[in-house]
Amino acid sequence: MERKALILCCVVGLLGLLSASTGFGAEGTRIKGSEVQFTSATQCTYPRSPALALGLTSATSLMLAQVIINVATGCICCKRSPHTSNSNWTIALLCFVVSWFTFVIAFLLLLTGAALNDQHGEESMYFGNYYCYVVKPGVFAGGALLALASVTLGILYYLTLNIAKSVNHQWGNPPPVSNPGTGIAMGHPHIPQPQSTRDPVFVHEDTYMRRQFA
Repeated sequence: MERKALILCCVVGLLGLLSASTGFGAEGTRIKGSEVQFTSATQCTYPRSPALALGLTSATSLMLAQVIINVATGCICCKRSPHTSNSNWTIALLCFVVSWFTFVIAFLLLLTGAALNDQHGEESMYFGNYYCYVVKPGVFAGGALLALASVTLGILYYLTLNIAKSVNHQWGNPPPVSNPGTGIAMGHPHIPQPQSTRDPVFVHEDTYMRRQFA
């Protein structure tokens, strides 16, 4: 693995761990129903909780990790080449799609949980009865798990494209192979020498011998 790829994977991995840890931290510090008190018939009192800051930190870290991965890899359509193997291309495309899907859900869960956890002094009415709204259990935890999955799939997507790119460089541009069965042999044209139109002259053997002794 190249040094640049190693550094990028470490940075994105740390951001993913930060997003997951702060998401679980927000889940543990969220306001529970037992902690909310009614100060009047229509007024709720919420205690202070760090879940808002933790949830926002988790969402921000996840967004930064996703931006870094997609900026480093670029457009996935531009990475397609004739030498890219089908297996690497399928894995990269699958990781890309699932990574964005989990990112959107995790980001919405973390932001929604952080926003709803900060509704201090507000109440809601349900079938004529007032109640104090709290974030349901599992919202921040689900966002943290999806954030970790999104970052992991993003790293796999980046590494798969790097492997395919390095394989293409190793292959290079092979020279075209000619088919000897269908090739056309090139050479100098053979022009037959014109034959003499004169008839051959036959010399008698005795005459030839007399010329040799003369």
